[in-house]
Amino acid sequence: MNHPWEHAAVIAGIGRSAVGRRLERPALDLTLDACLAAIADAGLAPADIDGLVTWPGDGFGGGAGFAGPGIATLQDALRLSLDWYASGAEGLNLVGHVIEGAMAVAAGAARHVLAVRTVTEASAQGSGRRAAIGAGGQGRVCGPMSWLLPHGARSAANWAALDAQRHMAEHGTTAEHLGAVAVTQRAHAGANPDAIYRDPLTIDDYLESRSISTPLRLYDCDVPADGAIAFVVSPRAAASDRSVAFEAVSVARRGRALWEQREDLTTMAGHDAADALWRHTTLRRDDVDVAQLYDGFSIFVLQWLEAAGFCKPGESGPMVASGATALGGELPVNTCGGQLSGGRFVGSGLLYEACVQLRGAAGPRQVDGAEVAFVGIGGGNLGQALLLSRGGW
Repeated sequence: MNHPWEHAAVIAGIGRSAVGRRLERPALDLTLDACLAAIADAGLAPADIDGLVTWPGDGFGGGAGFAGPGIATLQDALRLSLDWYASGAEGLNLVGHVIEGAMAVAAGAARHVLAVRTVTEASAQGSGRRAAIGAGGQGRVCGPMSWLLPHGARSAANWAALDAQRHMAEHGTTAEHLGAVAVTQRAHAGANPDAIYRDPLTIDDYLESRSISTPLRLYDCDVPADGAIAFVVSPRAAASDRSVAFEAVSVARRGRALWEQREDLTTMAGHDAADALWRHTTLRRDDVDVAQLYDGFSIFVLQWLEAAGFCKPGESGPMVASGATALGGELPVNTCGGQLSGGRFVGSGLLYEACVQLRGAAGPRQVDGAEVAFVGIGGGNLGQALLLSRGGW
């Protein structure tokens, strides 16, 4: 526990572009807006940036609008001189680009790393439905998809539905428990002027919405959006009173690596990451003031609450239904509205919200006295856990 690598780096700057549904703006425009905002927020100029990381990288066939500009395009547009860069779909993924940036800073490979994630899925979707992740440009397929496709299980909604069904069978989780996630987060989105959906949502609205993949309904699924979110990761020695510190980070994944082959489908890779996270820190669960938990589908929020130890297995549904995860509750969760109402930014929006909360800059949705945030990103076979804090500079 003497000087873990995480303590060498901080998030020194954050920035985002305009966000919304079908902005119809080029991905590069949105990306540059977010990057320049983050650089300025860190008190730097583009010439100070010597590290760059994106995810998933240029050319990723994950569906239209899922991947933003690649390293070469962005480096050229910003005229950066780089000592280190990284990208790639099989990298740390989701918010792993920020984790990679922190590792690069800790290792001395770069001093100020720009980490950016851009999506334009809503515009790419047009007036039709969003293509499934991994559906873009597929002809001949191999690996797990070669036997999932014949069953029509192309979408992550199908895979998450298996988790939800198993959770219901094992723990008595109900549709109302899943609905409580969506309703609570919609209430949070009402206090977030940048959220995609802000109109109130009732449990009756939820229960009357159409089925997507049983037992998941429309409001159990995240909403495609357009926008870019950027972070500047710098050495702790360069921290300001606005910087956010990495207290602990984990990307553990144990057992089978395939989403549908996990031995216990009531758990996910997030359980492995969270278990490892608490071994990296002297902070405890009671120290956490706010949590931002991945909600590509509502079931993931319940699984993350259990994975992180905020409740026992099977207790997450009643916990959310009790109001404990609402603003003013015991542990406010997804205070920006999450991806279900705030917009699907593949985890980066949740990390951004954690930074805003720890800065005390969240306005009407601010959690009083927020000093420690838990961020759990990913579902199924992807899981990344971060414990962030502010203060003590």
